Amino acid sequence: MEQIWAPWRIKYIQTAKAGVEGCILCDKPKENRDAANYILYRGKKNFIILNSYPYNPGHLMVAPYRHVASLGELAKEELYEHFEMVSQSVEVLKKVFKPGGFNIGLNLGRVAGAGIEDHIHTHIVPRWRGDTNFMPVMAEVRVLPEALAETYDRLKGEF
Repeated sequence: MEQIWAPWRIKYIQTAKAGVEGCILCDKPKENRDAANYILYRGKKNFIILNSYPYNPGHLMVAPYRHVASLGELAKEELYEHFEMVSQSVEVLKKVFKPGGFNIGLNLGRVAGAGIEDHIHTHIVPRWRGDTNFMPVMAEVRVLPEALAETYDRLKGEF
């Protein structure tokens, strides 16, 4: 049996098991370390951040600054800006990565796949023909051809 090393995944595994206090979607914007935290853009009510455990290169998330668990809790201004930023993210990703399509969605609740279930956020995942191969199916491994820091550098100036 061959082994594939993915040492960057240990942070996610340890964090998920450690039951870390707080909310990264609340904490990261307060740190004012946008490059280190991969925050690409700050609006008045929402921000755009690279997913630290992406499905594909360019996997972004749009989240409100306010800690809310459902769309119904967002004020109209927050909701409008949120989806304007989702639309902006799609246009930037089209320009920079030229994907063949996108998966855009919200995971509402743990059973729906929400890793952070108490702070609503929208995922924008660029997709390419053939980006799903035997690795996730056979080995439960994703192969990402680009480091997060490089993805951040490619996208930062576009927002």
